[in-house]
Amino acid sequence: MKLLHWFISAIAIVITAYLIPGVMVTPIGALVLAVVLGLINVFIKPIVFLLTLPLNILTLGIFSLIINALFVMLASYVVPGFAVSGFWPAFWFAIIFSLINALFGVSYKEEN
Repeated sequence: MKLLHWFISAIAIVITAYLIPGVMVTPIGALVLAVVLGLINVFIKPIVFLLTLPLNILTLGIFSLIINALFVMLASYVVPGFAVSGFWPAFWFAIIFSLINALFGVSYKEEN
């Protein structure tokens, strides 16, 4: 089941990269990016979310969008075959990717 989620996330990455100007991804880069974003969401995101909780409360959660865009930019430095031309393409990539994953029903949370 996890392999299916990984593959669907890679497809969502390819679709999102096609929709957002300033984002380029290769098919292999999409597969690697799905793993890297999953690892970021599991290990790094909870720590960053906890550290920025006061700012998230103050902005009513909108700061989370900025954090997600920064994670996409971080992934673009780590993953070969994935490039983002700046903050705004990363921002829109994070939003559209989340929406497409929600549409496909993919989540990075553990299943029971």
